[in-house]
Amino acid sequence: MPLKRLAPLAAALVLGVSLAACSTAGGLIVNKTEGYEISDDALVQIRPGQSMELVTTVLGSPQTTSTFGGETAYYYVETKLATTAMGINSIKERRVLAIYFDKNKKVKDKALYGAKDGKSVTIESRRTPSFGEDKTFIESILSSL
Repeated sequence: MPLKRLAPLAAALVLGVSLAACSTAGGLIVNKTEGYEISDDALVQIRPGQSMELVTTVLGSPQTTSTFGGETAYYYVETKLATTAMGINSIKERRVLAIYFDKNKKVKDKALYGAKDGKSVTIESRRTPSFGEDKTFIESILSSL
């Protein structure tokens, strides 16, 4: 019978230790960086006239590239997030480092873009009409019989 009396005390102790472990693990919000971390040291090292290979050596492989008219651009994206204990992410800051190369694969220019440089785009939710009738899956099956 004394074990029944200790069960609530043991449960309270386990709960208390669990909550204490959560609070010492850094709190309810964790800040982290996704993508490439753009440092000031790396920015200083990239100068006009440097080769594409040297840029890749200093910064690593770009997350995306684009080529237009023989000129190339490398893009490195840094996203700073705050993650709650429930796993909900919120974007605190996003920066994009763009390095532009000329036709000879030498650095032509570099730019660091932030949210103030971007433009907000609304997503259009309307559907494009298609030819024919708009039927559900069941209607399509029934009409084929």
